[in-house]
Amino acid sequence: MIALDLIGIGTGNPEHITLAAIRAMHEAELILLPRKGEDKGDLADLRRQIVAVHLGEAAPVVEFDLPVRDASGGYIDGVNDWHDAIAARWKHEIDAHLPQGGRVALLVWGDPSLYDSTLRIASRLGLTPRVVPGVTSLSVLTAAHAIPLNDLGAPVVITTGRRLRDEGWPPGADAVAVMLDAGGAFGAIDPAGVTIWWGAYLGMDHEALIAGPLADLAELIVETRARLRAQHGWIMDIYLLKR
Repeated sequence: MIALDLIGIGTGNPEHITLAAIRAMHEAELILLPRKGEDKGDLADLRRQIVAVHLGEAAPVVEFDLPVRDASGGYIDGVNDWHDAIAARWKHEIDAHLPQGGRVALLVWGDPSLYDSTLRIASRLGLTPRVVPGVTSLSVLTAAHAIPLNDLGAPVVITTGRRLRDEGWPPGADAVAVMLDAGGAFGAIDPAGVTIWWGAYLGMDHEALIAGPLADLAELIVETRARLRAQHGWIMDIYLLKR
């Protein structure tokens, strides 16, 4: 029998790993570590660093190449096919390394509950995982800027860059947290009176932060994002908008 742990590991800082996450990592008989290609090699390196810091070099880690999503067709169909392929890769590695069953762990960026697909992928294998919550990029963003997420008694909407670009400012929202933006989705909204708090590589050594009026900073953020992506080969960023 296979027991699966999905362990939130925050945004790349080994000091953000919770005691519960460390305990779960120690209990694992197999830790699956995905590789996302050379352009995102830093992500695999950070996972390796986190494992080495908390478990040592003898940790039961097996690396595998993550399937690439086909972006040529519809978004939802493409993602579902991609998740099917990832589930098949998980099963292949688990069957090969834990043929008699055991406890396997996957290290999830941020928290498994927030814009992450590992829970949906696990369901494809008929597994009900133990979820260990992690520090989210949203909490690291607000901490880095030393701001509260919401105003007093006010709601917050968490959405994606795709939806902000297609649908504009969510109705009834005073604050909007935007994730998974391919870049510049805030250009779809009227910047008048909007403040932005933007961050990239949160919790990492090369963390970058920009904050202020969106009307003044939109172009700078787009240019900074493009420069950092070219420099590092990849980028993960998030931002909070308030008006």
